[in-house]
Amino acid sequence: MSTYYPVAIVTLLSGLLCSGMGIAVTRARVKSRIFPPAMTGDAALERAVRAHENTLEWMPIFLPALWLFAMYWSTPWAAAFGTVWILGRVIYFAGYASAAERRFPGFFIQAMAALALLLGALGRIIYLMSV
Repeated sequence: MSTYYPVAIVTLLSGLLCSGMGIAVTRARVKSRIFPPAMTGDAALERAVRAHENTLEWMPIFLPALWLFAMYWSTPWAAAFGTVWILGRVIYFAGYASAAERRFPGFFIQAMAALALLLGALGRIIYLMSV
């Protein structure tokens, strides 16, 4: 089990990332004075909410791919790709918070990391099933 420590740390950091984004949404709500259940009325709040929601939408893709890649391929590489995914999400959130059109670099980074994890895990599992 100790071999999975780096992936466990990345998993927990991804949870902290989502929590941090949630705090940023709360700050945007306080600044704009728009409180739940309202979601619209201030562009900065709407961008923060959408960036947070998009990260939450990617979690069910990222987390299983991360762990399956670690189990069937490589723990260090899974942790590395997971770290890149987190950094991409941070860049995405920061870009989106400033202007919607600035979200693309971070989105590309995290999508490539998630795709590497997903296709790597899938390919390895198919390979192992066939031998």
